[in-house]
Amino acid sequence: MLPISTHKFPNTSQHHSPTLKLTQLKPKPNVSSINLNETQQLQGHFIKTSFNWSYKLPFAALEYYSSKQAIYSFLITSYIKNNCPEDAAKIYAYMRRKDTEVDNFIIPSVLKSCCLIPSMLLGQELHGFVVKNGFHGDVFVCNALIMMYSEVGSLASARLLFDKIENKDAVSWSTMIRSYDKSGLFDEALNLFRDMLVMGVRPSEIAMISITNVLAELADLKLGKAMHAYVIRKVKYGKSEVPMSTGLIDMYVKCENLAYATRVFDGLSEASIISWTAMIAGYIHCNNLNEGVRLFVKMLGEGMFPNEITILSLVKACGTAEALELGKWLHAFTLRSGFTMSLVLATAFIDMYGKCGDSRIARSVFNSFKSKDFMMWSAMISAYARNNCIDEAFDIFVHMTVSGIRPNERTMVSLLRVCAKAGSLEMGKWIHSYIDKQGIKKDMFLRTSLVDMYAKCGDIDTAHRLFDAAMDRDISMWNAMISGFAMHGHGEAALKLFEEMEALGVVPNEITFIGALCACSHSGLLHEGRRLFHKMVHEFGIVPKVEHYGCMVDLLGRAGMLDEAQEVIKSMPMRPNMAVFGSLLSACKLHKNLKLGEWTAEQFLSLEPNKSGYNVLMSNIYAAESRWGDVADIRRGMKDEGIVKVAGVSSIEVNGSVHEFRMGDRDHPDAEKSMK
Repeated sequence: MLPISTHKFPNTSQHHSPTLKLTQLKPKPNVSSINLNETQQLQGHFIKTSFNWSYKLPFAALEYYSSKQAIYSFLITSYIKNNCPEDAAKIYAYMRRKDTEVDNFIIPSVLKSCCLIPSMLLGQELHGFVVKNGFHGDVFVCNALIMMYSEVGSLASARLLFDKIENKDAVSWSTMIRSYDKSGLFDEALNLFRDMLVMGVRPSEIAMISITNVLAELADLKLGKAMHAYVIRKVKYGKSEVPMSTGLIDMYVKCENLAYATRVFDGLSEASIISWTAMIAGYIHCNNLNEGVRLFVKMLGEGMFPNEITILSLVKACGTAEALELGKWLHAFTLRSGFTMSLVLATAFIDMYGKCGDSRIARSVFNSFKSKDFMMWSAMISAYARNNCIDEAFDIFVHMTVSGIRPNERTMVSLLRVCAKAGSLEMGKWIHSYIDKQGIKKDMFLRTSLVDMYAKCGDIDTAHRLFDAAMDRDISMWNAMISGFAMHGHGEAALKLFEEMEALGVVPNEITFIGALCACSHSGLLHEGRRLFHKMVHEFGIVPKVEHYGCMVDLLGRAGMLDEAQEVIKSMPMRPNMAVFGSLLSACKLHKNLKLGEWTAEQFLSLEPNKSGYNVLMSNIYAAESRWGDVADIRRGMKDEGIVKVAGVSSIEVNGSVHEFRMGDRDHPDAEKSMK
């Protein structure tokens, strides 16, 4: 008997009729999908009749299915369509126990259930069955196996299988490219697409949409235009016009080219809600908020009303662009328009408010739901973590566990990040202990977050020990450790780690060089810093960003090479920021270079006229030269402009709570005790 609940049926013996036997082959009509209750009825019928074809079926259209395999296949597919992949897998298990033949039409359906559960173990068992029974030459089955492995998280197995397929078709290539795209391995997807073209295989529209998405994530405008030209030459638009054009719009938007995105949008014969959403989200992404609102209103005027997916996309775009006011406007529109505030939509608003710095409204949305799922709890924790609200983040975490919601590795990453920002080593250690006790899987993100937390909280030895214990390390983990050494002034250790990384074939990225250059700066390694900067530009082809120039200015300034530091600033291809000028101004104070300090202060003033930092530094430089008249002028100017010096903050951690104190602060509840 199949291990799934069944329904009782009235006695069907009276329907016995030889004319309804299914052993006869007849043209099969299109059988519409049946719901879960009907699927269970059909299964119950076969359990009761032991697949006796002489009994009348509950659904007349199924009489055209002429074998057990066809009926089993229909049951498996129906359970999958009704979002019951576990029941579909049980049907397969029953077939195997009863030695019922499993053919190459059933296997892909069962593999799809493996993706939805997900279950790598069942997928591997099916792979063994495929090989044992000689189905490994069927490209249809192999494509389903590739999809299964990629969906359950074993991309290496998917690629190994792909490479072994001798008769690859366009679907094989498209499936592998799509898998790389979904996993964020964009370079691999792009290389595979090139191989596909070299082999003379014409890419499917799915493959082209995947590659367009890859180019969007890489923000590669040049290749994006080439892809667009290829699509125009090769694709005869039909049903694919909307998804393909939407992909192109998204690609141009992420390449910061609204003009081309608008041209594609305007060229659509009939814009769908998906196209409108992509274009509006594009304006928000590029911070052209007024145009985004105008297009949204225009969409409503043309009778195209947004659905939940539209609102979700736009709210996500607001979060990315930190467009708080537009996010609030969308929130109000959603409530006024009678949308049912689903858990998914509410979670998106919580995430948006968290990214825009308004954790108060995020908490209000969170509190409006009595029943919360894992994603909502995680979004609220992340919102507090982003805004450095460590006590509130841990309070939500405690309530989450009390409610019976088990946190995963992403939840722990959010908590570790807030510990790292607050410098709360005690709470960070508690989280580490909780992870070990609860058996939470330590993926690459979580292990990297642990290394980063310990380094930023002052325990560089534990950070290094965790780093050494990691069997596999991605570039983010190497960066965390190098930056940790830099932060603690261990410049030589950071450079040694950089060399070790290179020796292992790990390619450094721009963040790696920021960490390594900071290490040189904090340790006074002038020669090594210059060599690294040259290597970054000329060997790795990395275009220096403002952060890299800032590191070099700081390095030269600390070493007393103030004129060279000034030349670096003047040669920058972009406008220097406050950090760059701040480094040079601090160096001028350190080395008592009044003239250059005044020049730097003027540049600083042009960027942030209302900031007190440069005024205070210049005041200190004048004071060191006993130019008290200039000190008085700066102080008077600050008073006239209403510029107030930002008070310094000291923080201590006591029993897992971080307490902050300011000079003359009497508001803290324990202020009197701390003053004694």
